[in-house]
Amino acid sequence: MSLFRKFFNPKSKSDKGQDKPENSDRGKYMPDVKLPTDERFMLNFKNNGGKFLYCENEEEVTAAFDNILLENDWYEQPTCCFDSNLKKRFDKFNLEFNKSGDSAFFLSTCEYLIANDGSILISSNQIKEKRFNELPQNFIILASTSQLVDNIGEGLRGIKFNNKERIPSNITTIKSFETQKEGNFMSYGSSTKNLYLMLLEDL
Repeated sequence: MSLFRKFFNPKSKSDKGQDKPENSDRGKYMPDVKLPTDERFMLNFKNNGGKFLYCENEEEVTAAFDNILLENDWYEQPTCCFDSNLKKRFDKFNLEFNKSGDSAFFLSTCEYLIANDGSILISSNQIKEKRFNELPQNFIILASTSQLVDNIGEGLRGIKFNNKERIPSNITTIKSFETQKEGNFMSYGSSTKNLYLMLLEDL
């Protein structure tokens, strides 16, 4: 993905000869160039207050997860998780997996990452029929770059395509994070979460 490779591999071949700003030859009344999907998501997600960790491979995912646990002292703590694959993936950390909201954090995947507003699209595939206030305050979400889409409509079409036999229920977005300033009317009535996103490069 363009933005991530600029950060982590700044001298890649695709960047050679592109030192000139993208808008330098455009007139001042021309519309702004639309940012790539990955860049829009990252900027909006961070503006929402989310914590973002980019991982190039599985080893970096394990290291990022380890750092999150270390930062928050979540080792050997109760962990809400409904995904058996995630339980196997992180079993060496000796976490006490359960399905209770009274846990240190919630570990999950997601359906899609929405670039236009920096939100995370989830469904009953991840949270069953739970409401946000029934889940822990802290979230750790594992996603991949192939799950980045421009808008929620594209994400909903993807859910329908990937679940032809039975469309999941409880489809919603997470876009109100704990570090947002209080009084933001866009997040009124929503449950804020302290959220870490581990994003694995798979494209």
